Amino acid sequence: MLRNSDNGFGTVTIALHWTIAVLILGLILAGIVMRRIEIDPALQFSLYQWHKSFGFTALGLAAFRMLWWLVETSPAASPTLGPMEHKAARATHLSLIALALLVPLSGWAVVSVSTLAIPSFYFNLIVIPHLPLPKSGASEAFWAFAHATLAYVPLGLVAIHAAAALYHHLVRRDLVLIRMLRSGMPRTGSTAGTSEKDDTVVERKRI
Repeated sequence: MLRNSDNGFGTVTIALHWTIAVLILGLILAGIVMRRIEIDPALQFSLYQWHKSFGFTALGLAAFRMLWWLVETSPAASPTLGPMEHKAARATHLSLIALALLVPLSGWAVVSVSTLAIPSFYFNLIVIPHLPLPKSGASEAFWAFAHATLAYVPLGLVAIHAAAALYHHLVRRDLVLIRMLRSGMPRTGSTAGTSEKDDTVVERKRI
């Protein structure tokens, strides 16, 4: 099932969720490594280019994720979630979607305002143009700080998000985590079972 339903997430939403999550976490790790001063300059340059390439990929996927969220059906909230839990989960989800856009955008701004004017090679295939922003050392320092700060915020949100999902899976033993791992979740086991039994009885009567 590619699209969402009233009862669960579709394959597209699930694939976007996990792909963007892996990309953002990987980019944060790469960003920490490539800023170490003892790294060989040639390796550091390559890491920066790969970082930018995957960052642009994350930005494109995040933009598509935002559009998909706007036009796609949102599954009903899990019945095990209380009103406050549902609001907190929704706020965290929206925050992560917004940060998935803001973090790579701020990184794009850093390279755009840099006085070094180093081009951004997208996987050595094309050159991504810079944003139309004025170049200056002050602007570069501002956007670098914004990019670093925004990059660390998702770590806290992801930790909270993951802890809540594991709590529901291991303690409450509900379908909150499973819904983001498997598409096409049934309504409930009892309802599905009753429906199948009723259909079987009808078929037998027809025979």
